[in-house]
Amino acid sequence: MVDVASIMSTDLVTIKPEDNLESVRQLMAKRRIHHLPVVDKNGKLVGLVTLTNVLAATDSILRDDESRLKPEDVTVDEIMVRDLATVDEHAGLRQAALFLEKHRIGCLPVVTDGKLRGIVTDSDFVAVAINLLERDEENTEDWEAEDF
Repeated sequence: MVDVASIMSTDLVTIKPEDNLESVRQLMAKRRIHHLPVVDKNGKLVGLVTLTNVLAATDSILRDDESRLKPEDVTVDEIMVRDLATVDEHAGLRQAALFLEKHRIGCLPVVTDGKLRGIVTDSDFVAVAINLLERDEENTEDWEAEDF
């Protein structure tokens, strides 16, 4: 069985609950990522901020200047998802993929023995699918060449 550890990202970018929305927006844009695990001062996973959370929390330009919220005044603690689904690094890929699809979520933090080990995203599964399709195409080409 192929496990989550084989495809998870381990070069993690994390944020703290006291960070602000503006710094999160800049970090996501700079690193081109859509999911940021939130860890406390002890490194414990306490939440997750997604691009969807950031967009939902971004104040509308339709508000007048006096009532408009400033992104630097909104903290991660106010917008993060707290009730997180996580997966163990030894969980099977199929199990994790089915969970993402069933619950329509884009990522699963990988937690083993209470410690954040990585993150697996829908993009990681697309990469797996591409790899499998390429292998299938190579096998098909070999088979077709042998027929002639």
